[in-house]
Amino acid sequence: MAINVKLSDTLVEQARRHGHVQHRSVPKQIEYWSSIGKIAEDNPDLPFTMIRDILIAQQEDARETYAFD
Repeated sequence: MAINVKLSDTLVEQARRHGHVQHRSVPKQIEYWSSIGKIAEDNPDLPFTMIRDILIAQQEDARETYAFD
């Protein structure tokens, strides 16, 4: 379910700049940052590189299609 939220102009501009580099929209960039934050809170001992690898793997799994013969 989508809802409207008010965000600071600074956050939106940062998301726009970072998202542009990663080819993400502003909402997708903020969702990405949110995912990083959630994983970091749930797993405080994980380094950022591992968190990033987890998110990349989740995206790859979501795009994979498997055909059973």
